[in-house]
Amino acid sequence: MVHRHSSIVLASLGLALTLGGNLAQAETSHFFGRWTVSDDKPVYSSKGKIYKTFDVAPCGKDFCGVAVADDNSCGQTLFRFLTIHANTDEITGHGLWGAQKKKLQVGYAVPPDGTKPYVYLGLGADDMDFSGREGSTPTFQANYKNMGEAKCMAK
Repeated sequence: MVHRHSSIVLASLGLALTLGGNLAQAETSHFFGRWTVSDDKPVYSSKGKIYKTFDVAPCGKDFCGVAVADDNSCGQTLFRFLTIHANTDEITGHGLWGAQKKKLQVGYAVPPDGTKPYVYLGLGADDMDFSGREGSTPTFQANYKNMGEAKCMAK
């Protein structure tokens, strides 16, 4: 009887560890961190300034991008994605552009030359397409370098 009870306890612990491992994987992502534009002399429109630097971190069951001001204060939530997409290399959804929502595409890239990975982001019309020449060009696009851990969280 004790042996059977021990087997059930061990099986339960194994299941808990497996589920816990899956939860831990969902709480990490190569998108997580503080990202700032990597251009030497970036030019921004009034609406584009909120995308100069942003933090990506978990927000509830999802993960969100939050604007970071020049003084490192936290701004508005720019975009939100489901956790199931946390470890994909390219995510498409919607992001804020002033008072409007535009198609937003965020990608994670690892250059073949071994330089540091980076994130690219673009906002545009619903037919915007980074991967082809069929759709419209982005209203805003930039490449970002990682500047450490995210400090701003979505409200």
